[in-house]
Amino acid sequence: MIGFARPIETDGHTLRDGERRSNVGSRRRPRGRPGQSGRALLAAYCAAGAGVALQAGDLTYYDLPYRTYFIAGNNEDLDVIGALRRGDASLDGPGLNDRSERNEAGDQSERPRLLAGSVAEIGGLRAAGLSGNYASTQYEKSRNELVGDRRRHFTHDDVDRLLALADADVAVDVFLAHEAPHGLIDDAAYEVGCKHIDAVLDALSPRLCLIGHHHRHAETTFGATEIVSLAPVWESYYRLDPETLALSRFETPVGSA
Repeated sequence: MIGFARPIETDGHTLRDGERRSNVGSRRRPRGRPGQSGRALLAAYCAAGAGVALQAGDLTYYDLPYRTYFIAGNNEDLDVIGALRRGDASLDGPGLNDRSERNEAGDQSERPRLLAGSVAEIGGLRAAGLSGNYASTQYEKSRNELVGDRRRHFTHDDVDRLLALADADVAVDVFLAHEAPHGLIDDAAYEVGCKHIDAVLDALSPRLCLIGHHHRHAETTFGATEIVSLAPVWESYYRLDPETLALSRFETPVGSA
């Protein structure tokens, strides 16, 4: 979540906050209304008091207090994710109908913004994201060929769109991915690391990369990029300084989980 001391313009909407800091989180919970982890998520939003959020996947609950840019994880309401990919204004999912009914003008500005092989300008920063997790059997397929739970995966088209940013000399400050690059976690029961994340980091060289899939805090570097795997939000949330990209970690308020 990114909060700014001065108003900023993002897609025509002004965001305000009393702090020039950010807060970033990852989470996992079943579908439906907020459960324990959902309450923890909302408690972290409240504690951070920011104006914009970044989230690294497994969101599943989408009626959020303020603007959120996120990547889809492997645990999502895939119908909502599909609608966000299409830019569908008639979303149906946890909390989304309530929000659209309250907004008679049809303004969907508070709906979360999906980063899926795409980049967004956020208060002077460029954030890019790759939604989904990797499956070798699905990677070469088109998005339309992914059905059922297989919709949770990213494809070569998603990765190619990110690599094209490098070809166009688009600078990326923060990159969000659900899968980790090689070298981040070396004590798991299986090999952690996705070659396609490695390729994107090699091409874009972002200053910071945030990972959500493993729901544990871990840090490393990949070339010139600082890599951070985020703890689950029922344990911690993070604030991100938008100038230095320094992360500060905070305990989620007691009683929220």
